[in-house]
Amino acid sequence: SAPIPAQLLPGEPRSPWCCLAWTLLIGAMNSLVFLLNLLLMFVIFTVVLLPTIVVVYFGFQCHSQVSAAPPRAGVLDDNSSSALIILGFVIMSPLLVVAMAIYCSLARRLQLLVCFQPYSLRPLAVPRPHPHPQPSCCSAVTALPASPRPRSG
Repeated sequence: SAPIPAQLLPGEPRSPWCCLAWTLLIGAMNSLVFLLNLLLMFVIFTVVLLPTIVVVYFGFQCHSQVSAAPPRAGVLDDNSSSALIILGFVIMSPLLVVAMAIYCSLARRLQLLVCFQPYSLRPLAVPRPHPHPQPSCCSAVTALPASPRPRSG
């Protein structure tokens, strides 16, 4: 039988404080990546939906029943203000699709979702020279040697 490579042997268990520190570090990294994704999504959606925001805002500002200011007689009447509000909400749906497509393509190109680290990848053990470590709660996941490949004939 061939010897097992040293990197596949389980190591010496880490202390509970070390496991907690790695868990907190990975949690902080994932939270930072999540916040960066959220910020990127907010910026993209704000820029793409800006025309809708402006049209609806001016529609409400010019309508006499909504605005507390005196009606703007020379700008728009109530029917035109209502048409602006409706137009703003109608163009919102396609712009939402465009914003989501831009975010998804940018996230795929920058590989933003690859930045999330699963908790199972945290270092669980310190390398140890002998192959029989003591069991621990943090050393539950160990690397196993690969099974031999069948020969193709």
